[in-house]
Amino acid sequence: MSERIPDAGLESQGIETRADLHWNLVTARLVDAAVRRGEGKLSADGPLVVETGRHTGRSAQDKFTVRDAETENTVWWGKSNKAMSPEHFAALKRDFMAALNDKEDLYIQDLFGGSQPEHRVRVRVVTELAWHNLFIRTMLVRPEARELKGFVPEYTIIDLPSFHADPEKHGTRSETVIAVNFTEKLILIGGTRYAGEMKKSVFGLLNYLLPLTGVMPMHCSANMAHDGSNTAVFFGLSGTGKTTLSADASRTLIGDDEHGWSDEAVFNFEGGCYAKMIRLSEEAEPEIFATTKRFGTVLENVVMDPVTRVLDLDDHTLAENSRGAYPIDFIPNSSPDNMGPVPNNVVMLTADAYGVLPPIAKLTPDQAMYHFLSGYTARVAGTEIGVTEPDATFSTCFGAPFMPRHPSVYGNLLKERIAKGGVDCWLVNTGWTGGKYGVGNRMPIKATRALLNAALDGSLNNATFRTDPNFGFQVPVAVKGVDAAILDPRETWADKAEYDATAAKLVDLFVENFAQFADHVDEGVRQSAPRTPATA
Repeated sequence: MSERIPDAGLESQGIETRADLHWNLVTARLVDAAVRRGEGKLSADGPLVVETGRHTGRSAQDKFTVRDAETENTVWWGKSNKAMSPEHFAALKRDFMAALNDKEDLYIQDLFGGSQPEHRVRVRVVTELAWHNLFIRTMLVRPEARELKGFVPEYTIIDLPSFHADPEKHGTRSETVIAVNFTEKLILIGGTRYAGEMKKSVFGLLNYLLPLTGVMPMHCSANMAHDGSNTAVFFGLSGTGKTTLSADASRTLIGDDEHGWSDEAVFNFEGGCYAKMIRLSEEAEPEIFATTKRFGTVLENVVMDPVTRVLDLDDHTLAENSRGAYPIDFIPNSSPDNMGPVPNNVVMLTADAYGVLPPIAKLTPDQAMYHFLSGYTARVAGTEIGVTEPDATFSTCFGAPFMPRHPSVYGNLLKERIAKGGVDCWLVNTGWTGGKYGVGNRMPIKATRALLNAALDGSLNNATFRTDPNFGFQVPVAVKGVDAAILDPRETWADKAEYDATAAKLVDLFVENFAQFADHVDEGVRQSAPRTPATA
């Protein structure tokens, strides 16, 4: 059942096992194996449908990085990067190897993280589940047959959902563990069937490695004009529209989640997409919806009728975070090589539930670094009746859990590349207008697209701008095809005094959050901090 067995097998990595090893199986054979082993079922239209159990998302509190001579002064230790001792990792590794030796079957994929050959990393992924092997084969960059010959991995991921960590013995928080050892170039994942842990582990590797080569790693989507020019990257946290706004039929999709910005290109780290499925609309997102009817798609925690095998994308019984993994070429207007030229535009998306930020603003390089390090969005605090207060979220670099190095490393890289390339930077608010959540309304998607199109085609640069009194960035006064009333948030509020008070609160939240970075940035970035008119 093996295909493309490499010259150097697992024994070259010190892994001994009695298991049958299934190397680099193609999609159809992995689907066969997953169904035969009872790991999942085929839906009426062809995708493999699986359940991840109690872990329906990442276990951020269970991720650790080994703190040793390699990482002591290179990793930003704290909330996002928790330390594990070399001794605890050694004990964990011994028990992982013993568990591998007891398996009857193991599935192995040799893959690339990164589409640009000069900047990719060779990764070997060993899984006990066939569907996990299919998932990671779908999500990473698949080598050509000639590239598999003589493949020698730089990093290895071992994924064993059946493994249960011992907190006392292994230094973990629970039975679930994601342990990263940069010195041994080994990642161990146990106690979770959520396949996204593998994908984000490779992202973390690239975020650690690429800054040393001057490449900017980014948690963003990216697209370009159909003629292969005018690249745009879209930073944004969940719920801000990152996937929706970049999946534009009038442009070519480079990727939906993870990219690098080198001297020559914006390149996708992946060869697949990982989209939310809950309440997916055929009308609003037809290209993504079509993937739910394709063989080769993996659907996680999507409810399926046991008799008809018909999907119910609106049913959140198994998870609110139901997901679909599919090759990027399932999207008709995707880039064939997952790459585009260096960007002309950087877009930072936020869903401001306070209703304070304008629908679009132009940023200087210093302001762009400030807002990149802030990584702001605001979610609704709860869904209970009567709860109307937003909840501010600041995720550094729009992806703090995946950034091993200090945020200033990524912020300075972004600022340098923006200045070097003369890139236009925009802050786009897809959140609320006319009041905060519970009072105002969500920003009209038609207006957002019109403003975004004007920014990307360059016409917005010719608009008349005003300076926002709180944030200091430039806001257009009028844009063709957009109701001018929504361009000034204060004027959309019935109670202007309430707007001023809410804006002052948001300014304070920004300033309080940014205090942690103040000593790591230059004066221009510090001066980009917002301030209320009374304190300006």
